[in-house]
Amino acid sequence: MPRYRPDMEDGHFGEDVAATYDQSEGPEFEPAVVAATVGFLAGLAGDGAALELGIGTGRIALPLAARGVSVHGIDLSRAMVARLRAKPGGDAVGVTIGDFATTRVPGEFSVAYLVFNTIMNLTTQAEQVACFRNAAAHLRPGGCFVIEVGVPALRQLPHGQTVVPFHGGATNWAYDVYDVATQAMSSNYVDVTGGRGAFRSIPFRYVWPSELDLMAEMAGMRLRERWSDWAREPFTGEPQARLGLAEALNSLAAHRAADLLQLVARGAVPVGQLLVERGRLRGLPGQLGRAEGCRVAVLDAVAHEVEARHAGFGVVALGRGFVGHGAPSLVPAHCAPQ
Repeated sequence: MPRYRPDMEDGHFGEDVAATYDQSEGPEFEPAVVAATVGFLAGLAGDGAALELGIGTGRIALPLAARGVSVHGIDLSRAMVARLRAKPGGDAVGVTIGDFATTRVPGEFSVAYLVFNTIMNLTTQAEQVACFRNAAAHLRPGGCFVIEVGVPALRQLPHGQTVVPFHGGATNWAYDVYDVATQAMSSNYVDVTGGRGAFRSIPFRYVWPSELDLMAEMAGMRLRERWSDWAREPFTGEPQARLGLAEALNSLAAHRAADLLQLVARGAVPVGQLLVERGRLRGLPGQLGRAEGCRVAVLDAVAHEVEARHAGFGVVALGRGFVGHGAPSLVPAHCAPQ
């Protein structure tokens, strides 16, 4: 990895943010919350590896690695990653610099996770959908994708207003601004030091639980669990902006051919996505491992079946994919068979 330089592009998480990020006083940084998060993820990882999207300074990745889980991360900010590297154990965690919505890394993972509202750093719906598809592409059969994100706090908006304050001090203030038409929002910070004011604004796109479910289905995944926090308290939908919303989802790669055919028949998985995934796996250098070989075999079987049905055996080709006759609904959510 190239040495970090302050002039490099780090998005909205440059050195000015990285320098004080770990000094945050939010509940996510409390030792008990970190321990609960790590325990939840370690249980899903089992004897496999974990992929963190938006690994940052290693708040979760480092203690997870200390539990014996092999962790790799993706992050756009070299400044944040430089802070991770400076911590004990930081050199043992692999990191790829890039956009976590699209950047691919080698290997397969038992769990991919995206915590602390980081899905909202992707400021368009298309980017958020791409993130789900990217996570699915990295998961091994039986793998799960976990997202932690707060429920949008729109009920806190006064009628006709767009601003929700969330911090007020003697010299610093912070507030969120919502656009309910586009789901765009921003967190804004004002600080006065030595008689001089500073302002910082970070854009986000808020997302609803039902929208996350649809994004998952578009990526060939399905909901397994939803909780209010890492202790698995029941989900209530209360608009507490810093309360985690955890979802564990199955990967497209884990589906059997019959399951994939159901998804294709319902239009939940575009045929083109299957072909792209098959082409990506076939294009990997060297000999395919057992897991990759199984995935290619499944995708081959689905592609051949789709071609046969398209030739006149029970499926009608429409603009948005293939529609089957009497296609059964998806089985109840659970981790895909190993």
